[in-house]
Amino acid sequence: MSPSPSKPAAAAASWFEHPLTRLGEVLVLLYVFLVGVNGLSKGFQALGGGLLDSFFAATDNPFMGLMVGILATTLVQSSSVTTAMIVGFVAAPDNPLPIVNAVPMIMGANIGTTVTNTIAALAHMGRKEEFRRAFAVATCHDFFNYLAVFILLPLELLTGVLRKTATALVSLVGGFGGAEYDSPIKGAIKAGSAPIKAVIDAVIPSSGFAAVVFIVVSGILIFAALLLIVKVMRTAMVRHVEAMVSRVFGRNVILAMIVGVVVTVMVQSSSITTSLLVPLAGAGILTLRQAFPITLGANVGTTVTALLAALAATDENAAAGLTIALVHLLFNLSATVLIYPIKQIRNIPLAAARKMADIAVESRKWALVYILLMFYALPALFAIVNRLLW
Repeated sequence: MSPSPSKPAAAAASWFEHPLTRLGEVLVLLYVFLVGVNGLSKGFQALGGGLLDSFFAATDNPFMGLMVGILATTLVQSSSVTTAMIVGFVAAPDNPLPIVNAVPMIMGANIGTTVTNTIAALAHMGRKEEFRRAFAVATCHDFFNYLAVFILLPLELLTGVLRKTATALVSLVGGFGGAEYDSPIKGAIKAGSAPIKAVIDAVIPSSGFAAVVFIVVSGILIFAALLLIVKVMRTAMVRHVEAMVSRVFGRNVILAMIVGVVVTVMVQSSSITTSLLVPLAGAGILTLRQAFPITLGANVGTTVTALLAALAATDENAAAGLTIALVHLLFNLSATVLIYPIKQIRNIPLAAARKMADIAVESRKWALVYILLMFYALPALFAIVNRLLW
């Protein structure tokens, strides 16, 4: 029989699990995340325009920008990291990524993030009907986001409606009488990133190489901070998340979407929200139609990361960073409003998910082919063709 933990050890464990301790951890990690985003912008400022010209020229092709967003997100397994970096690129003080180029990249990140729950569905491959249900719920997210891009990317290219609306909203947020948008915490963020840059500059004599190292360090800070935020929030909220999802089964669609938004904001990851639905569907607890609105809510909830990242913008392009973050929000809201209310359109991703699940169940290899093709091979192939032709 193992000895019971001592009172001091139990008290320490209880202190670490206290909600206020968790809140403190999240706030510290959020600060690190914002410092990383700010450092990314500063790194690109120090890097100069010459090395960025080829990348910006490539993303002048909106379909190439879309593929960059998909591939980058599938590689890092997080749209939050991708969108935070895009905000940093757009908000860079010098040689910023044009907002027009960034919009397709944001849309691509939305597609790329769905790979996580699709991979999670592969865990159910051993049981035929369970796998059918799980894979259908996972891939409905894929097909919805592809359909959203199919509708909204051409509309955006023709009219610029998302970019123009976001720009108008930023002008309202920025203040009145000509006042510009100003990050409310820019002083603290600058104080955090300045020492990192100073140390790198002191250690590395080459300004170009120092800028690259600063960008890499900032990217690591962003990735690590988001990873730990997700871990802390998942540990703290997992029971509440399961309870919230369970309560909306078969209930009001709007309530289900709201739960999807809230849960995703709480855990800072749409992948966790949607991946939670997969085993529930596999077990037969949740149907595809019940999971769909929660998934759409998760799509909207994940945009909070880009909005937080926009707080890290502290220079003259701060408004541009907020603009692209709002484009992400408007894209997901618009997709939901355009697709879900109309039954014939709403049924397209659902029917495609069921069909793909049937194919995957008949031959498991097609599930792997689907993932490799849709999230890795297709973007990579398009990038190669684009490089050869343009």
